[in-house]
Amino acid sequence: MRFKTFGKTICISIILFFAVPLIQLYGKPLIDQTSQYHFPSLIQSIRFDNNIEYCNIKIPLDRQEIKERLEKEMLLALWNRPQVILWIKRAARFFPHVENILKEHGLPLDLKYVPLIESGLRPHATSSKRAVGYWQFLKSTGKHYSLRIDAKVDERRNIFKSTHAACTYLKELEKQFGSYLLALSAYNMGEYGLKAEIKAQKTHNFFSLYLPLQTQRYIFKIICAKLILENQQFYGFSLNKSDLYPLFAFDKVNLESNFQIPIALIAQAADIPFKMVKDYNPELRGYYLGKGDNTILIPKGKAKGFKEKFTARYENWEKTVKTRFHIVKTGESLSRIAKKYRISLSSLLKLNNLSVKGVIHPGDRLVIE
Repeated sequence: MRFKTFGKTICISIILFFAVPLIQLYGKPLIDQTSQYHFPSLIQSIRFDNNIEYCNIKIPLDRQEIKERLEKEMLLALWNRPQVILWIKRAARFFPHVENILKEHGLPLDLKYVPLIESGLRPHATSSKRAVGYWQFLKSTGKHYSLRIDAKVDERRNIFKSTHAACTYLKELEKQFGSYLLALSAYNMGEYGLKAEIKAQKTHNFFSLYLPLQTQRYIFKIICAKLILENQQFYGFSLNKSDLYPLFAFDKVNLESNFQIPIALIAQAADIPFKMVKDYNPELRGYYLGKGDNTILIPKGKAKGFKEKFTARYENWEKTVKTRFHIVKTGESLSRIAKKYRISLSSLLKLNNLSVKGVIHPGDRLVIE
């Protein structure tokens, strides 16, 4: 009997899953018009205003193929309503910071929707091509735009530094191609590839260029994200202020040391979990903060008394922990060094923020204990 009831429940769920879009398609409201949760049918959702602009460029919806491409991306975006809700909630956390940086660089605020499509505003997002972070920088491109990417830090995951790098990159691309739509196309497919297509097709008009399908879709996805987030009520997303993620608020603390600092010490001094230090500083890799000058973000209000607490804990840590070092010699490997000191290879790697494929050189100093 229980099995039959469960089966009926599953069947009803499946029917509802497919029925909702069909009801939308034929224009019948899912809920009474007076409800705050009513949203338009899918057909209503793609009856666009002919005055849609992105970065002050008018979208030529009088051209049928352009209208079809925008309709497709809008329908696909609205089908995945949970994803759109997450867009809206995360945008409340990060967009004010992104907007401030865009203003600082003199760029259109419409560009804030780029990281939304690139990563869903997730710091650890990684593509199949190993692009990482909010703006999905490849390692080579990130380094070219002064992002630190190594075994200890990956600044592609830092919302502030990666946004500054992206702004510099997009300004150069816009200057090179003369259009933000072409700049974004180059950002997606590579500037050399776009140059080749422009030369072969003899046009600089984005809407007339035949580009890789991924790039064609990319621009329209960004435009749809703008339309939805700027018209949330119309598209049926009636979130209250309490539903949104709070603005990313923080205090900055500066730390300087000639040795690696355990991140756990920072967490203890700020009276927060280790995980929270990592969440506020997703660019940090491993369990230690590299030697030298470092700026760390901690939750707003936690900087009060931090310096005194950290100094006391750091001094106590120095007294209780005996640190040994090994100077790498020619011909030595990580496994050989680990064996010499009778510690596991994984412990040696963790202590030095190295990966299994990490490269060491003669003269390097490794922490052993």
